[in-house]
Amino acid sequence: MTWVVILSIVVVSALKILITCLPTPVIKWLVGKFELHRSLNMDAEITVGGEEIKGAEKEELIANFNKGTFLKKYYIHPGSERYFLYPEGEETPIKVDFIEGKKRVSLWLYVYRDHIDVIKQYSEKMIAYSIYSNELQSGMLAE
Repeated sequence: MTWVVILSIVVVSALKILITCLPTPVIKWLVGKFELHRSLNMDAEITVGGEEIKGAEKEELIANFNKGTFLKKYYIHPGSERYFLYPEGEETPIKVDFIEGKKRVSLWLYVYRDHIDVIKQYSEKMIAYSIYSNELQSGMLAE
């Protein structure tokens, strides 16, 4: 009887240590599963008004997007997706296409003076949020 109690204490203690001291790659994987504003890599295709952006301008845009600070997430009511994708009176958005895991993902960036609205679309899902990137906002508004 005593060995059952001792064995159960050892097993529970080992589980507690394993759960509270997970290795760094496991933590990064778990955090990445719930991360909304992910970093882009150079494989992404960036277009503005149908023209593809390449070279140094593409590198700068990706670097500034990756440095952006997440502000808030917007709730998209079912049926109102088109209002987020095509807001009235807005200029041509920056469209970013890339592959995330096995999914093809599209981002639409609408640049304003005080924030950038990001619409992320993959499969049948759509997520909207805003970020702040001073370099990206000042660079895109100047053009």
